[in-house]
Amino acid sequence: MPYLSKIPLNPRRRAAASLLSNPHRLHAAILSGLASQPVTERVLWRLENSTQHRAEILALTESRPSWAHLVDDAGWPGADGGEPLIADYTPLLDRIIRGREFAFKLMANPVQSVPRPTRPSEQQATRLKEESDSGHRRRGFRVAHRTVTQQIEWLLRRCERHGFAIPEAAASPPAPGLQLPTEEGQDLPGSSAGAAITVVSRDILRFTKRKGGTPVTLSTATFEGRLRVTDPDALRSALLSGIGPAKGYGQGLLTLAPPRTSKADHRG
Repeated sequence: MPYLSKIPLNPRRRAAASLLSNPHRLHAAILSGLASQPVTERVLWRLENSTQHRAEILALTESRPSWAHLVDDAGWPGADGGEPLIADYTPLLDRIIRGREFAFKLMANPVQSVPRPTRPSEQQATRLKEESDSGHRRRGFRVAHRTVTQQIEWLLRRCERHGFAIPEAAASPPAPGLQLPTEEGQDLPGSSAGAAITVVSRDILRFTKRKGGTPVTLSTATFEGRLRVTDPDALRSALLSGIGPAKGYGQGLLTLAPPRTSKADHRG
């Protein structure tokens, strides 16, 4: 039975600051919340929000966890609002039926595989030299998508396999009494304005797995929008298994919520 947890952390505590600054350490702390060790189940997580006063971690686990160690070391032990919330994820999975729409959020690591990077990093340059010396080529290089357009296209290409489609977003109508001029081929006020998906934030994470270790760099994008279920089983699998690479570093957790209702989204 899967469980979705929300874990509040106090960024002003030294242990919390250490965890929040390094996804590798935070991942290890999350795995420590599971009784069966070493952990063999799929664990997804995401830094949901982070300010100087409060941070929250979402974690999806296959077994029921305990977050007492995180509360004691990096949270607010005994304080109102300091206890983690742990919810059975099954009711949400049961509500996934073909044609239903949800609001969604996804923090992911959009990447592509290329034969040779345009601007190789130090690690990539070393690997290229080793392959040149040995005459043996391995798999391609994983390179991040840098622009918003590339990142959105990356997710749109994965929708079908993960059991959902992104519907069209309706453009906001003009203010009462204001008629915008149009030309042939342009969208009319209130007509479709592209896919209902937005990149709400982007970041580059840099950290090491151990002191003095090789630096890890991740380019992340946080998507929000609406989706329509096309294959319930495939979408359930995406929810439980994640989307894209770097899942151990807080990427790939797709979460759903009731669709937001607004004038732009109203369909009668």
